[in-house]
Amino acid sequence: MTATIARADLHPKLDVRFLRDIIHPERDLWTPRELRELTSTVAAELTTPLLDILRFDPDRRWWARLGLTEGVELWLLSWLPGQGTEPHDHGGAAGSFTVLTGELAEDYRYPGGPIRSASRPVGSALGFGAGRAHQVVNRGAAGAASVHAYSPPLVPTREYRSLADIPQEIEPLPARRLPLEQLRVLADQEGP
Repeated sequence: MTATIARADLHPKLDVRFLRDIIHPERDLWTPRELRELTSTVAAELTTPLLDILRFDPDRRWWARLGLTEGVELWLLSWLPGQGTEPHDHGGAAGSFTVLTGELAEDYRYPGGPIRSASRPVGSALGFGAGRAHQVVNRGAAGAASVHAYSPPLVPTREYRSLADIPQEIEPLPARRLPLEQLRVLADQEGP
């Protein structure tokens, strides 16, 4: 369940002036740098309420939508050891994630480039543009959590068998430039 504010939905445990101010409901599109600033600020400044919301599910990655506007979606995800994503791109949306607890491993690739790997410890924040595919996994011994943001919101992801299978160019999928009311319905049906 979410609380509604002017042109934005916020998780009821995060419906605070601070988040209302930084989620910028009037902004249509966010750059990777702005998304990184958003996720890192939310993780640093709202740690206690995020940890209050956080859950772990032994059967699958768990998530909760923290915020949604017509220009951005904000999520909290948890990862138990061994949980991860399939290789995927974000359909042309820019994105970001900041590690709140634990450590995540990321394998990523830009079209035509090599597959690279990085360890993402607590506090690490990354913003990325539309032309990037990745796979994120918790390879550690403890649970991890991360804050994610995507703009435009609710663009479907494309999964691949491996990062080696991404095409020479990642074509953007049509963005759902919909009013917040319609985005809210879609967001309730889908996860990050």
